[in-house]
Parts: sequence; structure tokens; C-alpha cells
Amino acid sequence: MKIALGVEYDGSGFNGWQKQSHARSVQEDLEAALSRVADQPVRVHCAGRTDTGVHGTGQVVHFETTAERPPRAWVLGSNVNLPNDVSVSWARQVADDFHARFSATGRHYRYLILNRGTRSALWRNRATWHHHPLDEHRMHQAAQALVGTHDFSSYRALGCQAKHPVRTIHRLDVSRQGEMIAIEVHANAFLHHMVRNLAGVLMAIGQGKQEVSWAEEILQLRDRRKGGVTAPPHGLYLTKVDYPEEFQLPDRR
Repeated sequence: MKIALGVEYDGSGFNGWQKQSHARSVQEDLEAALSRVADQPVRVHCAGRTDTGVHGTGQVVHFETTAERPPRAWVLGSNVNLPNDVSVSWARQVADDFHARFSATGRHYRYLILNRGTRSALWRNRATWHHHPLDEHRMHQAAQALVGTHDFSSYRALGCQAKHPVRTIHRLDVSRQGEMIAIEVHANAFLHHMVRNLAGVLMAIGQGKQEVSWAEEILQLRDRRKGGVTAPPHGLYLTKVDYPEEFQLPDRR
């Protein structure tokens, strides 16, 4: 049978999602916990690989197994065997044609910026600290030029291995609540470092170092070397993955 899971994790202590021989990963910890519950080796596939320090509140994975367990057993059994910085929030048996990555129709990310004069002890690994005042209205205005289907070569990592740079951003909003600024972005898919590069450009505009038009100007250049600074990873969260209704997955965000 094929099982889908909802997973959340604090990325601060991980060297990214993907399993690797030299460092701790979310995938390795999750597979170890699930293998104990299944009493057999388990290999998971995720909706989107996150980088070192990036968090997940709405990650989705799937795995195949011959072990028969009720959904509650997969959730509780996994959480008993997982470290405190990873947890499974739901489990559901899915159709054979479901794939956590290839069945996804969209992904949502949130980037948090703590905008105040002093650093925070509590938010140090949960938000990017920016001590210069930021104008969230300028940032939001600049962001609207990036909504739609575009070639995002200027906003991808130089080492990005995606086959093509065209992506569709459905929504890109910037808002403030007190000292915290949130960048919310929903797209059909993302390139490597795309959200962090978007955030870096928007922060430069919000600080007044660049004009509002700069975000669109960079887009048109289609050259990452002409882009802005890549924002730090620890303000970034994968918050939700969209799937067709036919798979009947929980709609949590």
C-alpha cells in the first residue's frame, strides 16, 4: 500500500531535507522512525526538498510498504521514534498513482523577517533579522511585477538543476504585523533558492537601496549574476502543498 504523511520540522538542526552520508537530514530521521513502525526498511519521497536551515510546516511525503497499520499508528508510532524537531501531523492511505512531488499542483512558502533594531534570542533560527527599517508597502508593490508566468533565471541559484526556468507565481504578498514582516508566495513550482532570492531583492527595495522597479528589471535581465543577495535560509517555511481533490488529502496550513 502507499501512505502519504504530513510532516513538520524545525530546520535549524538539519543539513537540509535530503539524506546524505556526512550530515543529519530530515529524510534520514523520518525514514528511521517509519522503518521502526513498519518493521521493515522505508524510503520516503517528499513534495519539495528544503535546504539547510529551512523549516517545514506543511511538507508532504509518501512511501510504499507491505506493513498494515491504521493511520493513527503511523502518526503516533512515528512521533514516538522521532526527535523533538520533527513530527508527523497526519497519515492517509492514497491511490497507487499518487506521488508527493509529481502529483503536486502548487506549493506555498512563507518568508519571515524580524524588522527591529536589536536581534532576538527567541527568533534567531525562526526569522531573518533585518535591523534597518523596511517599508513593506514598497516591497509589496515591487512584488506584484513578479506575479504570473515568467522566466525566473535571475531568481534561481547559479547551480540550479531545473530543466527550465519558467515558473508561474499565483500570489506574492508582503505584509507586516508589528515587528514581523511576512512574504507569502504561492506558485506552481519553485527553482533552487528562488524564494530566498526574491526575499533578498524585496528587502533591498524595502530598505530604499533600490527602486520599486528593480524587481522587474532583474526579472527581465534573466541573469542571476545581476540579481540581489540571497536571503538567509532560517526565515523560510514550506507551509502547504496543493494536490488535486481526488487524492482527498487534509487541507492544512
